[in-house]
Amino acid sequence: MAIVSALTGPSRDFLDWPFFDGSHKALAEKLDAFAASGVLADIDHADTDKACRSLVKSLGEAGLLDAATGAGGQQPIDSRAACLTRETLAWHDGLADFAFAMQGLGTGAIGLSGSEELRRTVLPKARSGEWIAAFALSEKDAGSDVAAMACAARRDAEHYVLDGEKTWISNGGIADVYTVFARTGEAPGTRGISAFVVFADDPGFSITERIDVIAPHPLATIRFDNCRIPASRLLGTPGEGFKIAMRTLDIFRASVAAAALGFARRALDEALAHARSRKIFGNTLSDLQLTQVALGDMAAEIDAAALLTYRAAWRRDVQGLPTTKEAAMAKMVATENAQKVIDRAVQMFGGSGVRVGEITESLYREIRALRIYEGATEVQKLIIARELLKA
Repeated sequence: MAIVSALTGPSRDFLDWPFFDGSHKALAEKLDAFAASGVLADIDHADTDKACRSLVKSLGEAGLLDAATGAGGQQPIDSRAACLTRETLAWHDGLADFAFAMQGLGTGAIGLSGSEELRRTVLPKARSGEWIAAFALSEKDAGSDVAAMACAARRDAEHYVLDGEKTWISNGGIADVYTVFARTGEAPGTRGISAFVVFADDPGFSITERIDVIAPHPLATIRFDNCRIPASRLLGTPGEGFKIAMRTLDIFRASVAAAALGFARRALDEALAHARSRKIFGNTLSDLQLTQVALGDMAAEIDAAALLTYRAAWRRDVQGLPTTKEAAMAKMVATENAQKVIDRAVQMFGGSGVRVGEITESLYREIRALRIYEGATEVQKLIIARELLKA
């Protein structure tokens, strides 16, 4: 059942910042028209597999997956467009943001390092929404510590044979194509990892467990048992997998910050509407100074995160500069600030803030995972420090 709110869409005041150009304003109009069509109001959260398939198809038909896939590999990914799309979709519904984001993360490495044949095979279908994509990096004992990866791939003539498991794989169970990282042993640690493309119908590939989390979306543990794939499905060169993974995450890490922004902006918008209408002590909630202080904090925390987010995206798009540090700052600040903003909104709503089916309750569940995936906050701090120490 869709969650009902009187609000119709996010504010676009920030689009006059110097980070954006006319194409982004046009994209915002396209996104708002998509939301107004009713697609995002009819999401069935009780069946996330079906909902995500439908969302990916609808996003593809609307041309909105261009921002995730670089127009199906025809052009570089515009980070600001990806961020703007994620922020808008997250404002409306977390599952819509997820469906969009995974089309980009799941195919980003193919766009960066795939052969021309792989790019032609996968990217147009991901762009159209015909195929659903997944990114398989994490393992039970190798999350933040990628060097501990155990899933392995060995060369056998003109093939690679994969064995092992991956877990916490978003879109696991519904994806058609997986970007998989496995140990090939060219060197110790991260220098001995390679990247591959695996299709869901490859022999030896299976889903061993579906995972339920507080903000439901398709998530699974996947397994490879003597999974034999053509050597042409290697991305880049042997041993280059970790670099490919990090380059992919660098592109999309700022977009995680943007999703957090979308959740935070929605929480502030709901809190403002509630504060203006809620009667208390003969006035409205908004007349209380404690409420005004909370709203002031929320607005400042959102703008601080937004500036970091779109700076990182602009730096990559316009300046063509590395954004490892900037994207890490954006991801860290935006997700942590969004958690604070949403928590304040829940508090402002009182008992109804934690009632199942309320916007604030949904946002509270949605934001928690963003502080963990694609590099937990603690990892972002290490990344920032390492980049500073390089200087």
